[in-house]
Amino acid sequence: MVTRPFNFNPGPSTLPLVALERAQKELLDFEGSGMSILEHSHRGKQYEKVHDQAIALIAELLAVPATHQILFMQGGASAQFGLVPMNLRTDSHAGDYVITDTWGQKAYKEAKTVGKPQVAWDQNKDGVWTRVPKQAELKLSPDAPYLHYTTNNTIMGTQCFDVPNAGSVPVIADMSSDIMWRPTDVSKFGMIYAGAQKNMGPSGITVVIIRKDLIEKGRTDLPSIFRYAEIAKNNSLQNTITTFSVYLVRNVLEWVKEQGGLPEMERRNTKKAALLYGAIDGSNGFYTCPAETASRSVMNVVYRLPSEELDGKFVAEANKAGLLGLKGHRQVGGIRASIYNAMSLEGVEKLIEFMTKFQKSS
Repeated sequence: MVTRPFNFNPGPSTLPLVALERAQKELLDFEGSGMSILEHSHRGKQYEKVHDQAIALIAELLAVPATHQILFMQGGASAQFGLVPMNLRTDSHAGDYVITDTWGQKAYKEAKTVGKPQVAWDQNKDGVWTRVPKQAELKLSPDAPYLHYTTNNTIMGTQCFDVPNAGSVPVIADMSSDIMWRPTDVSKFGMIYAGAQKNMGPSGITVVIIRKDLIEKGRTDLPSIFRYAEIAKNNSLQNTITTFSVYLVRNVLEWVKEQGGLPEMERRNTKKAALLYGAIDGSNGFYTCPAETASRSVMNVVYRLPSEELDGKFVAEANKAGLLGLKGHRQVGGIRASIYNAMSLEGVEKLIEFMTKFQKSS
């Protein structure tokens, strides 16, 4: 049996072993068809069953109300940075943007290419954000077609735990790196989108959960392949979808359900994060976290050592110890431990054990 390392990469990230083992078992012969799921037509009954199961699991786990529709799209969150304003902007306004990190900044810049967005909040210092805003700090436009924000910031290690109140303006959330970490009231959002490669599956597929009235109001002055209405009308099968990615999303979400669903994910994730932040805060300053305490991410724990030299040595020795993917983003450096749903408590405990030994030997 292969000894698997603990994978702390921010995405593509670690996946539940049972989901991978199921894919391995079914790879050559999917449900007695004599063919791999990779070979089945995206319009055939074998794939259609998987497609519908994946959508049903998303709906069940997130308790998606009947007012919303679930779509599968491609291009990751980066594509949605452009597609959101393309579909939902007005001629005079391309949305309010809460900019809490690099990804929110990129979303705002993409909106500027097709319309006139406004900044609702942005307090970066030399490209670094150490916290998320409070409701009273938001500068909101009453005529905005939507309010956009990123729920979890993978580079900076910060997270928004409360949904902004935008009144009658629809709230749109990029949840790529924390969707399904806990139960979510989907009814509070006009739209949620998320790349699957953190908590739901592999790279290659993006989940969009959008209010049906926003689909109906969407602009028509863009190619049909970019319209939410077209995707919705065709049950996300308007073109050849990334079928294997959806298949793996199905496998991963069945594991989430079997584990106890999102309440259990929240319990585990909260425990893992508390242990890791506790080790950082209890290191007498050897490890430091740049994010303000109230804004610390449960999914991506970002921290530093006393010097860049020690950061590099830490990562190198961690790799040898089977703790992979801990190098911080190139924009901020340091260390980043991504502890998504599939990261076990054992993995976090092994990391803390390594941190303690490394500090003593340095």
